[in-house]
Amino acid sequence: MERRARASRAATTAALVAAALTLTLTTACTGGSGGTDRPTPRDDGRAPSRSQSPEERPSQEVLAAAPVLAVKIDNVRAARPQTGTDSADVIYAEQVEGGLSRLMAVYATKLPKVIGPVRSARESDLELLRQFDRPTLAFSGAQGKLMPLIDKAPLDPQVPGTTSGAYFRGTDKPAPHNLYLRPDRLMASPPGASALTNGFTYGDAPSGGTKDTAETVRYPAASFTFDWSSSRSRYLVSMDGTATVTSAGKRLAPATVVVQYVKVRKSAFHDFLGNNTPYTETVGSGTAKVLRGGKAYDVQWRRDKAADGTTFTTADGAPVNFAKGQVWVVFAKAS
Repeated sequence: MERRARASRAATTAALVAAALTLTLTTACTGGSGGTDRPTPRDDGRAPSRSQSPEERPSQEVLAAAPVLAVKIDNVRAARPQTGTDSADVIYAEQVEGGLSRLMAVYATKLPKVIGPVRSARESDLELLRQFDRPTLAFSGAQGKLMPLIDKAPLDPQVPGTTSGAYFRGTDKPAPHNLYLRPDRLMASPPGASALTNGFTYGDAPSGGTKDTAETVRYPAASFTFDWSSSRSRYLVSMDGTATVTSAGKRLAPATVVVQYVKVRKSAFHDFLGNNTPYTETVGSGTAKVLRGGKAYDVQWRRDKAADGTTFTTADGAPVNFAKGQVWVVFAKAS
């Protein structure tokens, strides 16, 4: 892989912020039927690839030039509370098998000490990530038939065993909901806001809008609720009816929430029970609802090809600015 040599380096000492986590390293990822939320100790990834020797590992200067880090986050009840999600610039929420949800957290301006729990990738992640310039994708693995597509994609796949010391198992949750990432093993420093090439614009709110202080998006077996807090000028996140906090007790509170209505179809992949994996189409156009400042704005979204960012515009074609701070994008099935 073109950027794997850049992304690997020797293990360094990292200070962990979650007291419940241990420093037990995971050096391999077992094969499996892939990508399920079944409480089994087996990972759903591929076998580990060769670790690089010290002379092959890049300098700190090269590492610092890395693009965004995208991490697949487990989002079943057994995986919560999650760690490091409050530091993400963007969090995407998608539907997976059984009507459950999974998150993809994207980091550009800040890297926390630990991120997780980390889970498996899905086919639609590849289309979503094309809008970034060769991102690093951290995930626990994927279905065997999907891994060749991931290896061919213009990204740097990082599964357990790819980079020494990047992953470890915690003792706070049962496997497979206890795999965590040390992001500083993959990049020396965050790449900065310029690496967020997903088309988002930030600035003053558009004119108009309607008062909307609470919004809920439901999947068949999961839900997201965003309640506006005027005192914090943020939306307080609840998932499956429970307030969402990090492992450090911090409430997740994005400044902007986007409910993006997309086509969700069946993919060619299934879980070990035979359940079809949904494919979320993020290239195309449609409607969306942007929440900021306690108001809702009905807008249009457009992304002509996978390498493009996603634009959000008002009825007259003006770009819709987001508020400064974390952005959540929840993909909802278009009616």
